[in-house]
Amino acid sequence: MARGDQIYAMRELMGLTGLYEHHGIDCGDGTVIHYRKTEVAVVARTDYRTFSQGMPVYTQYQPVSFIADVVVERAESRLGERRYDLLSNNCEHFAMWCKTGRSESAQLTDFGLHLDRFRIPELRRTINQVAQDTAPEDSLALMQAAMGNIAIARQAITPQYEQAQQETETWHRVAQLAVKQGRDDLARAALHRKVAVKQQATKLQTQLSQLLDLQATLKTNQSLAAQG
Repeated sequence: MARGDQIYAMRELMGLTGLYEHHGIDCGDGTVIHYRKTEVAVVARTDYRTFSQGMPVYTQYQPVSFIADVVVERAESRLGERRYDLLSNNCEHFAMWCKTGRSESAQLTDFGLHLDRFRIPELRRTINQVAQDTAPEDSLALMQAAMGNIAIARQAITPQYEQAQQETETWHRVAQLAVKQGRDDLARAALHRKVAVKQQATKLQTQLSQLLDLQATLKTNQSLAAQG
């Protein structure tokens, strides 16, 4: 294990040991930055003993990742954060974001909790059907609920889009640093990640545009339903 490594230790749940992995970032000085759970979960720098809770510590290998200084810098940038969420921002999401730029949790995927929550074409069909087939007094309530769902989707997608834009710039910087260090292999890998993240940013931007269009359609339908 070394500075910038993504590491994990097994933790117990409901009295069962080794049930899930607790992830963090090795700072290379005997400390780890991770989502520490006390009364409130917070991103904190602790010693190895606090992180491991007496369990063995392992390294999570990532085939393509930021260089060590960037990984630790990213982890430090979130010290004090208190936005823990099991499904969208848990300890593995945090460590993966620091190491690779991807906020992912393989454990959730393995448990069947990887959710494709926002199906915009289906939402559009539902909105159109409500506008055509539902009585005005009922459609107003349904449209209001749909507006709420759109707001939730935008709230979730917007930071992902902003993050993807930032990651594009970061991977470009990693590629430049790799070239200066004579690491053409790392530079190529970083540029590959840059292209992938840029494509993701474009996809998210399209989704946001679709949601804005849906929002405008809903407002028009709401106005027509109110007049009817």
